[in-house]
Amino acid sequence: MHEFLVRDPRGRLGFEGRAELAHFDSRLLRDNPLGDPHRRELPVYLPPGWKGGPAVLLLAGFTGRGHKYLDPHPWWQSVAQRFEKLVLTGAAPPAALVMPDAFTGLGGSQYVNSSATGPYEDHLIDEIMPACEQAFGINPEAWAVAGKSSGGFGALHLVMARPGRFRAAASVSGDCDFELCFGGEILNCLRGLIPYDMDPAKFLKAFTAKPDLGGDNHGILNVLAMSACYSPNPAAPLGFDLPMELQRGERIDSVWQRWLAFDPLHACERSKDALSRLELLHLECGLRDEFNLQWALRRLVKRLEDLEIPFEHTEHPGGHRGIDERFDVVLPALLR
Repeated sequence: MHEFLVRDPRGRLGFEGRAELAHFDSRLLRDNPLGDPHRRELPVYLPPGWKGGPAVLLLAGFTGRGHKYLDPHPWWQSVAQRFEKLVLTGAAPPAALVMPDAFTGLGGSQYVNSSATGPYEDHLIDEIMPACEQAFGINPEAWAVAGKSSGGFGALHLVMARPGRFRAAASVSGDCDFELCFGGEILNCLRGLIPYDMDPAKFLKAFTAKPDLGGDNHGILNVLAMSACYSPNPAAPLGFDLPMELQRGERIDSVWQRWLAFDPLHACERSKDALSRLELLHLECGLRDEFNLQWALRRLVKRLEDLEIPFEHTEHPGGHRGIDERFDVVLPALLR
């Protein structure tokens, strides 16, 4: 077993299989810039009779952790519980679900390496996955990756950044076409900063003392977190550059171009070979998505068609939130 992973079997917890809350002591996340914990809980689901096989790296959205996919809540079924039902009825092949915690003090890491947050891409690929292969009997050649929202972005980022490490990927309402999904948030951020004298540091101090995502706070935190992920700058006071100036809201093009380098709409062009190697690339979004990702995904679909990259594209009548049931479709497709 990986020396930094300690297994903590929790029995059934409402499962026929096993829910495990492993503990991982990350070398890579030690002394990270935000002072976030380097020792993390790692939720893992193993189906009944598990003796090894394929796995899905299941990534949570912004402000979320992998725990949300495992939580056996009395009022509703978690993604892991729903997946187990599919396995027991033969609707999905058995597989492990690995649900990492990549949360940061800014709400999320986008699963990228950044000098402002930490090397979360490396943490997942070079620490978490090999440790799980050893501890849980996961086939190193049989990984898929999936996620929703920022997790969907993360799935796309990881398959493009690490060609060949995953055989299949799915993005459910994943961040894409940053102009559409973040353009409005930048304006929300500016409006929300007015009570803080347009000073992000003042906002972060207040938010840290009393976290509240109400009103424009989500927009502020979202833009600050994305800046930390996409435009880090160790020389800047907060460790990152904002993509807009704060008095008129004008876009700073040199910073915005650094953001766009991560945007799947643009990143796919330099990652054609990596995406084409996947056995399945599944992309979907709800037609009522509140962050305009339905239109963003249609633009990505057109770009992939032009690049002749194979994919599946699905639209459903839902919005951005409350759509965990979509994994009932996504997970079996990936595993087949």
